[in-house]
Amino acid sequence: MIQHNESMMLQTPFHSRVAAACETNKWDNWKGYTTPNSYTELEQEYFAIRNSAGVFDLSPMTKYRISGPDSEAFLNRLVTRDVRKLEVGRVAYSVWCNEAGQVMDDGTIFHLAKNDYRLCAYTRMMDWMMWSALGFDVRIEDETAEVAALAIQGPTSCSVLKALGLKELETLRPFGIREYPFEQVTLTVSRTGFTGDLGYELWIDPAKAEALWDQLFASGKDFGILPIGGAALELARVEAGFLQAGVDFVPAEDAVRQGRTRSPFELGLDWLVSFDKPVFNGRRALQEEKKKGSRYCFVYLDVEGNKPAEHSFILKNKKEVGTVTSAAWCPTAKSNIAFAQIDAAYGNIGEELVAEIYYQRELKWTKVLAKCTVIENVVFSPPRRRQTPAVSF
Repeated sequence: MIQHNESMMLQTPFHSRVAAACETNKWDNWKGYTTPNSYTELEQEYFAIRNSAGVFDLSPMTKYRISGPDSEAFLNRLVTRDVRKLEVGRVAYSVWCNEAGQVMDDGTIFHLAKNDYRLCAYTRMMDWMMWSALGFDVRIEDETAEVAALAIQGPTSCSVLKALGLKELETLRPFGIREYPFEQVTLTVSRTGFTGDLGYELWIDPAKAEALWDQLFASGKDFGILPIGGAALELARVEAGFLQAGVDFVPAEDAVRQGRTRSPFELGLDWLVSFDKPVFNGRRALQEEKKKGSRYCFVYLDVEGNKPAEHSFILKNKKEVGTVTSAAWCPTAKSNIAFAQIDAAYGNIGEELVAEIYYQRELKWTKVLAKCTVIENVVFSPPRRRQTPAVSF
């Protein structure tokens, strides 16, 4: 967390409303933008996501607009997934690799119109994208500052947006996109999010950001709407089993030491690799890895006890075989969950391992050796996440 120093940090288009609501004055630095770690209490914000509706300012997310006659071909060359299958009005999650098959980043591709896409990502990579675009008739624009965005997540999120006037929103399928008029501009709504719950993301002209915030919270007053910060979102995404770039893997272009990066296979993202499409970045290296096998694997661990296993070493027969990248006690799932990268030989479902956990107690550091088990699925994935028509009240 950082001290709130507005002169040093960029501000999102919602900042006036965010700052007024941020009672804790706890802030994070998201790619140079000041964003709240929390507004009130972590638990209150987390349970808004799971029981009503939480609103998160995701404007700092890196956003690239990709257009032109070769936009589909360019994206298909760039990412591991087959973009040809992505229809207009749909969103797809994907990863992209360097030529060594190591993940550069993950993100979402929005097919907004014919030959018109938006790529949302964690890293900033304009130079690399321009190099990759050589030979393609394509235009790439960084529109991070030109698009304001909010995520509204939770079981009452559809009801809040219907109260805002977004008619028939309940018929929008997961990973679908729809447009609505709002204050003489277009409000783009996608049924996407980072919480594993029913939820939507709202994309709008920054000039209308404050109006959207005000009307959204007015519409949600009877549906338990609350603003949420990065801490609550982090807890929800761990519970839902979502990876975070820069936390669960080191983006290939950011790595300083060899061996710190990972392939899609080593992150459990093999389902995103389409070998039945034309050449793409890292294809040859990934084919070779698939043939020979991976060095590491990504696993979900159910950890004994209630001490989060953040930054723990994972042991097998007292031998270090991996490390925890994310961990949390998940309130709704009532589980102590960890994400870990371990040697591939130890990633079998049901494998029993040990987490070496250190925590501070009475000004002293205490070590706990907690049993943990490799589990097959994420611990939170409610039916309402995918249900169409969406739940509304």
